[in-house]
Amino acid sequence: MHANAGQSLTLRYWLLTACLALLGLAGVSGCASRFDGQTASGGDAEMVTDSDEPEARKRARIRLELAVGYFENGQTAIALDELKQSIAADSNYAQAYSLRGLIYMRLNDFRLSEESFKRALNLSPRDSNFMHNLGWLYCQQTRYAQAHQLFSQALENPQYAERAKTWRAQGLCQVRAGQLSEGEQSLFKSYEFDAGNPVTAYNLAALLFQRGDQARAQFYVRRLNNSELANAESLWLGVKVERRMENRDAMLQLAAQLLKRFPKSREADSYQRGAFDE
Repeated sequence: MHANAGQSLTLRYWLLTACLALLGLAGVSGCASRFDGQTASGGDAEMVTDSDEPEARKRARIRLELAVGYFENGQTAIALDELKQSIAADSNYAQAYSLRGLIYMRLNDFRLSEESFKRALNLSPRDSNFMHNLGWLYCQQTRYAQAHQLFSQALENPQYAERAKTWRAQGLCQVRAGQLSEGEQSLFKSYEFDAGNPVTAYNLAALLFQRGDQARAQFYVRRLNNSELANAESLWLGVKVERRMENRDAMLQLAAQLLKRFPKSREADSYQRGAFDE
């Protein structure tokens, strides 16, 4: 599997599922899923309710919720403006800095992204989502050792509820670093926690295909292609797996789906040219 072969599918699916931490992340493929100061990710802050939430924090939270909506709709400049107002209302609101880091990561401004994630971690040093986000940023910069350290720290938190996400990010990062065996194990861990995630299924199947384990690659990519989340890349991988296993009927069936559903895709063009090694 070429590094960018799985990466484009990863980005597409992570954006579709609005998982903020895995942008490009995807995911990317990278998820600051709770913006209200709760402890679902193992952070420091206690859960707040309407009766005890300070007025400044309430204003900051409302602005942050608006920023999230704009960010998910691709309105980056407006999202950043809302974040400025959120931070102005409460300069100690860690979630606002985390989202700012995600936005700057999308903009490929890694300096400001790192600065924002570090600020979030300074305010909430045990928040595993923040560790995950900074780890994924380091992976984008090929700072693999630092990324692995942060992913490991996030996974050590017994309260962390999004282990599938971090195992997946760690696996993708390890594959990029050339650590294929380790990446395979991490992706398996992610799959155990969330068998329905298409990013994990695709990248695990692609890695197994690359390593010559066709039977297991077939299992994972077939499950994906039998779901509504199949796309041109997963169908093309399925074609190549079935071809290598000499399952001609299954290969032709997948190829027909690819040509019918995604006729203008790069993968359809590759199939028609017989470029099975791409």
